[in-house]
Amino acid sequence: MDITPQDEQQQPISDDQELAKALAGVLPDVPEPATTATAPDPTPTLPPLDQPTELPQPSFVPAASESSFSSAPASSDLEGIKKSALGELRPLIDKVDLPAEEKFDTYLMLIRSTDDSSLIAPAHAVAQGITDETRRAEALLDIIKEIDYLSRNNQAPTA
Repeated sequence: MDITPQDEQQQPISDDQELAKALAGVLPDVPEPATTATAPDPTPTLPPLDQPTELPQPSFVPAASESSFSSAPASSDLEGIKKSALGELRPLIDKVDLPAEEKFDTYLMLIRSTDDSSLIAPAHAVAQGITDETRRAEALLDIIKEIDYLSRNNQAPTA
């Protein structure tokens, strides 16, 4: 199929500009390319890194009294709840069915929260039941660290 106009003579096209002119006559919707022969820069222009970029600011910032978190308990209330939960957990920890590693972590948390040296022996017994040798070694080191900490605190002079 020949798509060249019949009333025009065929001429050899020697460069891109002449090709563009020829196509412009056949395809009138295609814009003419720029007359320069340089290729466009493919990399986008980015702002310099040393200049801060401004972020959009929210249009509404609620006041503290309008916040939905205003009913959150004060830190003294949270401390009271924590002490109560620790006291309730202590007698129940032996009844909790957990893997040895998790049970040891619970004992360690109780020891660190209460400084109760009577929890060292049961924590040590649970640590001995940890099957992974690396984790058992870490647990035994934690026991030693807690004993050292509690010993230092008990020897500290009271003012």
